[in-house]
Order: sequence, then structure tokens, then C-alpha cells
Amino acid sequence: MNAVAGPRNSLTDVAGLLVGHHHVLDADAAIGSGAATGCTVVHAPGGAMAAVDVRGGGPGTRETDLLDPSNTVRRVDAILLTGGSAYGLAAADGVMRWLEEHGRGIPMDPVDPSRVVPIVPGAVIFDLPVGAWNIRPTADFGYRAAQTAAVDFARGSVGAGVGARAGSIKGGVGSASVVIGEGPAAGVTVAALIVANPVGSVFDPRTGLPWGAGTDGPEYFGLRTADPERLAAANALPVKGTVLNTTIGVVATDAPLDSIGCRRMAMTAHDGLARAVRPAHSPLDGDTIFALATATAEPLELPLPPAFPPDLLLLDEVCTAAAVCVERAIVDAILAARAVAGIPAYTDLFPRRTG
Repeated sequence: MNAVAGPRNSLTDVAGLLVGHHHVLDADAAIGSGAATGCTVVHAPGGAMAAVDVRGGGPGTRETDLLDPSNTVRRVDAILLTGGSAYGLAAADGVMRWLEEHGRGIPMDPVDPSRVVPIVPGAVIFDLPVGAWNIRPTADFGYRAAQTAAVDFARGSVGAGVGARAGSIKGGVGSASVVIGEGPAAGVTVAALIVANPVGSVFDPRTGLPWGAGTDGPEYFGLRTADPERLAAANALPVKGTVLNTTIGVVATDAPLDSIGCRRMAMTAHDGLARAVRPAHSPLDGDTIFALATATAEPLELPLPPAFPPDLLLLDEVCTAAAVCVERAIVDAILAARAVAGIPAYTDLFPRRTG
């Protein structure tokens, strides 16, 4: 794939998308006590074509049936990614309230344009054991996250990633993007934002390198094989105290995909998740990836036999890029994460190459 990272190497390199966080984190948070949870909102001010692919056997989701390509509504106003397990889905109410106040949603009254129904699908991670069990995202969290949505946003132990744990180390929010350089998708941007919270491993116990560095190589991320002493210490860390394993996120493109194309992009994005997390997609996973298309780019149109959809070659390149972006975003999440509640960060264990 001939592609380079976008200018921010983030989801908002896709024109028409904004990202906002809100979280609470006590400075002295410890496992099981103190606040350590939050949510992240991906806002599409002009709306976006959408789909979803749920691979985990234990998902916590909202409005995912709506995104089946056979159903009527094809566009969304925002996506909620949140901590708090099923309780955290309450944050979507706040996102809807903010959107309604700003007139964004499906118009329901030709006379009164303020009467709208915002479409806000969402998914949760199980972060309850990290902070206090009874502190989880509420509608106010969702409202504040939507209110702060912008082109520039923080990564790591923020938003929905505050209470995330990636196996034995700290998880978090990561993002990545590519701009495709040639072919039918030339000039098209593809990007991902991922909340990494797996029970599975995110680094190779033989080298200390993230599994997700396999496609690009460790030099791409400024990493190197770990010293034996550091590797031994990392491998001796206690495993995650719950078998619930959830990695959730959004992949997006500015290509003009329909809902079927978005569904295919969401499906292929899970390839990147499986390359970066081991294991993934277990019966207790909540692994869920949403796909958005803002249709702000104008890719080349190439003739194809009538048996094929006209965007087939475009879709093939976009799907390949989506998997790479997810893989990179998971690595970004663990590299950007900082220790919370006594859970060490990857960079505490394996300092990045300098010089």
C-alpha cells in the first residue's frame, strides 16, 4: 500500500470529524478505589454514512441494529465510546442532548426545525475494576465530551481510555491515519481511533515489542527489542484480573462509501485488531468497530463489469488501509498511555529509543 500518515496521524485527518473526551481521574486512584473512567465522542457535524461490525461475544452496545445496511437509517451524528460497562451507555443521552440543542439530527417536523432526533450509536469497555465501581460515565459525561469535540484531541489515558487496561499494562486511546498515494483511492484518507482495553497481550513476551508493530516494524514507532532484565520484569507482571476483554473504536474515510461499503470497512478493520491483540474476539470480548464515511473526497472512477459494484477497487484499498490504521492506533494507545491506579505504562517498562 502506497500511503503516508495524515498531517495529524489521527481520526480527524478525515474531513468532517471531530473528537472530544471527558473523564474523571483521582490523582491517588488505586485498583478498586478513586475515580478512573470516562468517555470519548466522535462527532460528525454534517452527518456520516455508518456501519458496525461486532466480533466479541460479550458486547455492550447501543443502536448497532440500526446500522445494519438492510435497515432504513444510514447516517449518524456521533459515535460514543465509553467506560463504565453497560452503565456507561447512559453517556449517550448527554451526547443526544448536546446535539439536539445544536439542531443536529434527523429532522422530524417540517415546520419546526428544532425537532430532531440525533443518532448516536455507542459501545462500552469494562473498566469498572480499575477505579471505584460506583463511579462511571453519566449523561453529563457525554454532554461535556460532545461539547469539547475538536480537530485536535489528546490520546493515551484520557476519555474512554482512562480506566482501560491492556493485559498487564495500561491501555488507552490511540489514533492513526493514512493518505493513499496512488490507484483508484489516490488522495483518500483513512483513519482509526481505538480504545484498547484487552485482557489479551499487546506485546510479544519474547521481545517486548508491540504485536501491532509487526506490519510496519519497530523502527516506525521508535522501538527496539527489550533488554533481558526489562523483559523479565514485564513478563512477571500480574495478568488482568478479569476475563472481560474489550477493544472498541471507529474507522473512517472521506471516500464516498455507502452503508454496505462501510460495513465491509468495519469488518476488515478487525484484521488490524487481531494483529495487535492476542487473543481477540473471544466469547467474552466486546470487540466492536464502527465505520464512518464523510464523502468529502472525490476518488477516481474506473470502469468495471456490471456484476461488480462501481466502487469495488476503491473499497479494496480503503479496507486494506483501515486494518493498518487500527493496528497502528492500538500501538499508539499503549505508547501514549500513562500509569493509572498502579497499572504500569508500556513506556515505563520499555523506554522508547532516543537519539
